[in-house]
Amino acid sequence: MTYFHWSVLHWIMGSILGLVWFSRLLDAALGMPKVADISRPEWDRKPASPNGNPRVSIIVPARNEEDHIGPALSTLLQLDYDNYEVLAVNDRSTDRTGEVMDRIASTPEARGRLKIIHLAVLPPGWLGKAHAMWSAANQASGDWLLFTDADVLFRPDALRRALAYAQAEAADHLVLFPRMIMRSPGERMMIAFFQTLFVFGHRPWKVADPKSKDHMGVGAFNLIRRQVYDAVGTYQALRFEVVDDMKLGKLVKTSGYAQRNVNGADLISLRWVTGAMGMVNNLTKNSFAIMSFQWWRALLSALALAFLNLMPFLGIWLAHGWSRLPYGVALASIFGIYVGMSWESDIPAYYFVLHPIGTTLFVYIMLRSMMLTLIRGGVEWRGTFYSLDELKRGMV
Repeated sequence: MTYFHWSVLHWIMGSILGLVWFSRLLDAALGMPKVADISRPEWDRKPASPNGNPRVSIIVPARNEEDHIGPALSTLLQLDYDNYEVLAVNDRSTDRTGEVMDRIASTPEARGRLKIIHLAVLPPGWLGKAHAMWSAANQASGDWLLFTDADVLFRPDALRRALAYAQAEAADHLVLFPRMIMRSPGERMMIAFFQTLFVFGHRPWKVADPKSKDHMGVGAFNLIRRQVYDAVGTYQALRFEVVDDMKLGKLVKTSGYAQRNVNGADLISLRWVTGAMGMVNNLTKNSFAIMSFQWWRALLSALALAFLNLMPFLGIWLAHGWSRLPYGVALASIFGIYVGMSWESDIPAYYFVLHPIGTTLFVYIMLRSMMLTLIRGGVEWRGTFYSLDELKRGMV
């Protein structure tokens, strides 16, 4: 191929990349300021309700979480809201999770507030986490249900502020984004790439628009009106969904209910992964599920991910002269996303230089998830095996 043809090819590929990344940067720059931050002073208030503070049932499923469940429940018992209960579910744990739960439930501050549910058997046709949340919701007395995870730490004012916003916005489902606790460069690199990918694939600022298909769900904080939860089919509709948090958001949005998502600084926080390989192991479970368990879709997505994220870095070196310009636009746009990320998290903008490494690991995650699921004929999650046929039938 002649120099002229290479130059034209670089102009075409670079222009595609430059246009895609710049449009995403512009969309995020204009859209993200529309996402409310309920840690701001104006949301430091009580929910506006004519019948007093609505009752909230906080549901915490846990399987083999002896290291995390204690601190998580302790923060939930210190919320500055007067009308809530906590239902913690020990889902067939083989460690000391149940013992830790029972010990906390026996303390004075937990009496009348914390209820422990011990599950010994998983019925056929259910994922463990979905069954745990469904079981707890059946015993809940709240007007609102808050589904959270066993490793999430709550600030005392988190629930009060979230309810104040939900009531003011007449929301039926509210998602609060957590602050990620990161303690190593590998964790920052992987979470930075994940957040970049998240902004690329989802538009949080469009979730409130009933005309858009954008929806949201986060396992750390899914707050939903009880009547809406019942109307969309409860967790029975999600009984075999690996990505249950996002699919709950999808059910709410497609059913025509009002959905909102908000930022909240450190109102809730968690350490999602330990090290870069912790992210690899964590996402191997559900990456193929996100691709609807379709091998061709997973391969195409891996190729697209590599092209969009690696080619700007390669093209700037392979191209010559002015044909480098569109690659430069793409790189500047990616860097702009990292700058915006650094304003809202503990990830410095210079982690942009590690973006190619994060890309390579995420492509590996997608291919690894696909291969392991196909070879095993299913997914093993926290000691329980779920067959691929069942997982496909249970998809929303």
